[in-house]
Amino acid sequence: MDIENSDTATKPAVAFLSDYPPRRCGIATFTYDLCESLAIEAADEYDVFTVAVNDVPEGYAYPNRVRFEIRQNAQQDYRLAAEFLNINQVSAVCMQHEYGIYGGPFGSNVLALLRRLRRPLVTTLHTVLKDPFDEQKHILEQIGKLSDRIVVMSDKANDILHDVYSIPPRKIVKIHHGIPDVPFVDPNFHKDQFGVEGKKVLLTFGLLSPGKGLEYAIEALPAVVAKHPDVVYIILGATHPHIKKESGEEYRNGLTRRAHELGVGANVLFVNRFVELNELCEFLGAADIYVTPYLNEVQITSGTLAYALGAGKATISTPYWYAEEMLADGRGRLVPFHNSQAIAENILDLLENETDRHAMRKRAYTFTRQMVWSKVARQYLDMFENARESWVKRQLTIVPAGEVKSRQALASDELPEPDFRQLRILTDDTGIFQHAIHATPDRRHGYCIDDNARALITTAMAWDQFHDPSILPLMQTYLSFTAHAMDHASGRFRNFMDYDRHWTADEPYGSEDSHARTLWGLGVATALCPHESMIALSTQLFMEGLPATEHFTSPRAWAFAIIGTHGYLRRFGGDSEVRRYRQILTDKLADLYKNFATDEWPWFEDRLAYCNAKLPHALLMSGKWMQRDDLIDMGKRSLQWLLDVQTNDKGMLSIIGSDGWWVRGQDRAQFDQQPVDVHGLVDACIEAYHVTREDHWIKQARKAFNWFLGDNDLRTPVYDFTTGGCRDGLQVDRVNCNQGAESTLAWLMSLLLMHEFQTEQTLGEVPTESDSKQRPVAKPIKASGPVVGTKDKTYATANSDGK
Repeated sequence: MDIENSDTATKPAVAFLSDYPPRRCGIATFTYDLCESLAIEAADEYDVFTVAVNDVPEGYAYPNRVRFEIRQNAQQDYRLAAEFLNINQVSAVCMQHEYGIYGGPFGSNVLALLRRLRRPLVTTLHTVLKDPFDEQKHILEQIGKLSDRIVVMSDKANDILHDVYSIPPRKIVKIHHGIPDVPFVDPNFHKDQFGVEGKKVLLTFGLLSPGKGLEYAIEALPAVVAKHPDVVYIILGATHPHIKKESGEEYRNGLTRRAHELGVGANVLFVNRFVELNELCEFLGAADIYVTPYLNEVQITSGTLAYALGAGKATISTPYWYAEEMLADGRGRLVPFHNSQAIAENILDLLENETDRHAMRKRAYTFTRQMVWSKVARQYLDMFENARESWVKRQLTIVPAGEVKSRQALASDELPEPDFRQLRILTDDTGIFQHAIHATPDRRHGYCIDDNARALITTAMAWDQFHDPSILPLMQTYLSFTAHAMDHASGRFRNFMDYDRHWTADEPYGSEDSHARTLWGLGVATALCPHESMIALSTQLFMEGLPATEHFTSPRAWAFAIIGTHGYLRRFGGDSEVRRYRQILTDKLADLYKNFATDEWPWFEDRLAYCNAKLPHALLMSGKWMQRDDLIDMGKRSLQWLLDVQTNDKGMLSIIGSDGWWVRGQDRAQFDQQPVDVHGLVDACIEAYHVTREDHWIKQARKAFNWFLGDNDLRTPVYDFTTGGCRDGLQVDRVNCNQGAESTLAWLMSLLLMHEFQTEQTLGEVPTESDSKQRPVAKPIKASGPVVGTKDKTYATANSDGK
């Protein structure tokens, strides 16, 4: 046995939860530095390891310090990570929190881990928002309740946690951002290494992103260079990976152009790479003045500023929260936001007053001796001990019965992770195939607009939940098929295309139902697509196809189109023309119900056929957003009746079969039961809950969803875990083993709906997209990772600068 591993196994462990190098992110670097420092300080006390969060499917080539990996958007991984930490009986878990690290809306996936964790929890906050979204506030409040200690790096963060999030002061501990312990050296010592010997060096470092405000520093240079032509401004750091993915080097190229326009291109040196610690310290050592011109105040900590002060740099900064505290008492200079003139004046003053500059350097260096990593690590170790004591006391208290019940419910309602393998297999560069032989695409039947519209809905939902870039090409394929299907002369969508890409000759355009399903898909795409170009096309097609619905006679077509209008109105709520069509179609559907429904048969027609639940679903949506209780009552009554007549004596869902359906007064068909009908019930029940907030509908949605997993007449799963596909339905004696598009998409849409609903419950509230609240065209990218969110502004993040 390896002696070192044997010793390690006997030590108590401290586990960090964070992202981690080689992922390029300031918080990843912070975690690495803290882990390594703790491992040194606690060599005989603790084993130190990390649970790392991956933002790419393939993960990273981590060092041995990482012992467990979480896929950012896989909720199952968070549950497994909690189990891993519990089984290993770690002495403490130290989570690094920033909304962009963890998957789900505003990083909500991490709550699934924290609520299952049975170990002491210490949370270090890298973002504390004074004016958060409701969801952001709820998440941080939950973290505050679940944490035994909360670490902040500034007094301002302490105040905000108490005033905005009601986190008790006894839980909050201030520990400074750590810094490397470097000597106080003359800048000239390192300048020859970078070819700037004899120059006056200005420096900014960190991952590049628009929030850094570097354009203002560059615009300050002409006035500086006029008096000091030997000035060189070094901008050190690679472009942030998420910014580069979204817009390439657009920001850096813009800075370069601006420098040349101002005649100072030769005075600006871009070092476009991610530098390791030793080289970074040498760059810092060579700087005469450090500049941090961030654009707004909402930054509660900054690793780059801490490092600059720790190296004894004279610093000029805009007054974001962390800078105000760190540069107090003459440790630096503050200048107004968006003010290049003030930057220039302060640079000139410091360059021309060497005594003041060196006195500022010494004050900064002396102050930051308390921040070196060894001292910070020792403070964390002391705090872990306090957190354990607090945790033990909590375990001795009686847990309220309601909380136990909610935990049990949470554990029992775990959902499979969305698996898009079969969707990808069924899709080629034209669109999605209609049918499959077992799980293999059947090319004989080609494609249809119905399935491509459903696939567009599925991928739009998946993108909205997971922001997986690999979903985007699929969305484009389905949107392209839909655009090609539009017959501009008639304003109608064609339906069937053979494998040779020829539309069916005897069908100038598709059925009313296929046309309306396409509008449903385009409405959802308009609401959820991430890019303006995709939104523009989906909107154009939606508006071109909508007028035809005014003359439709199919109740299901009315319903599909109504649901499509609500999708569209999530983004463009003020569109009065779309509201008018919603009114027309809703009135038609409501009149049909009024004229046909009886106490014994509260339905819209004399039979139950396919996609029945879409009819009450459409009335429930219109009732809510048109503020008509009569429509809500019709929707609830018809949906409940539909559930009642499709529930067997064991309490499980038993769908009306497609082999004859159910005509009033005749025997109902029990088979073939179709997954698409089950999806309609899941969707309608969740909508009924959104409208009424009645818990009854949650249970009904879960009952319908469980049909896919085996709670059905054959007691056989319809979903195939081995392929990610869904079998084509229940026959009288067996499951139809073909896994075509309609069934697979019905499963995926149902699963995504359940995940979305579970996330809403995790966040503590249901999103209320009303017609009057437009959805933003594209979520802005912030510096430290996936989007935090926008209200009327873009939030800056705490440790977004990177290192």
